[in-house]
Amino acid sequence: MDLNNVSLFDRYASAIGSATPRELAEGDLLQKLTLARDGLLTTCYAPFDFVALDARLVVVGITPGRTQAVNALVAASAALTAGKEKSEASRLAKQTSSFSGSMRTGLVSMLDHIGLAPLLGAVSCAEIFDPSCGLVHFTSALRYPVFVGESNYNGNPDMLKTPLLKSMIDKYLVEEARSLREAVWLPLGPQAARALEYLSGRGLLDRKQVLSGLPHPSGANAERISYFLGRKSRESLSSKTNASTLDAALEKLRFQVDALSA
Repeated sequence: MDLNNVSLFDRYASAIGSATPRELAEGDLLQKLTLARDGLLTTCYAPFDFVALDARLVVVGITPGRTQAVNALVAASAALTAGKEKSEASRLAKQTSSFSGSMRTGLVSMLDHIGLAPLLGAVSCAEIFDPSCGLVHFTSALRYPVFVGESNYNGNPDMLKTPLLKSMIDKYLVEEARSLREAVWLPLGPQAARALEYLSGRGLLDRKQVLSGLPHPSGANAERISYFLGRKSRESLSSKTNASTLDAALEKLRFQVDALSA
């Protein structure tokens, strides 16, 4: 199956390309692109279809948030207005909405710290995060944005016990796993890790290639990241940071990377 077909993008390209700046920026278009509803749950379309089939690293979040979705729609609309082909507009939208700024900097630092770069043929993981090389694929356990009422989905209700959400994993994430079996998979956060564990249990991913336990690179985790990277001492940590858990995660991840490199 060609994961880079843009059937959903085809369906919504006209609406995306003709949307006004206000509809895009204020999220009105996102609300119009509803895919499914179940009680308070709503899934909406945003252009996160593109899959980097040559990727050696797959970074998995829980689901795109509203801001990320709006940014992707704005980028897709701009590309279509500029006359780009639909497949290229889809790729640019996905690229625009992926990790950037301080989050990417923190993620690269942690991946280098566990020794991942040589496994991927790089001196630093910063090299493979260059959008032009196509060696990193960004995705989510739930590919398209999910909302609970007006809020971004944060793991409740359980995605593996909620038919609407589990069907998204079984359709989209399973397709990606089948096409990127040789890549290293990096879940960001416990919900993404659970989704990948589910795929591993089905034999779709090798557990050895799933690097679970890395602190999420968000700004809210600044202290945990600093300790993980050895930039902050155990004695200076607040009560909110469990040093032993982070020490164990670092040891496990380094051992796992060493085993993959052997």
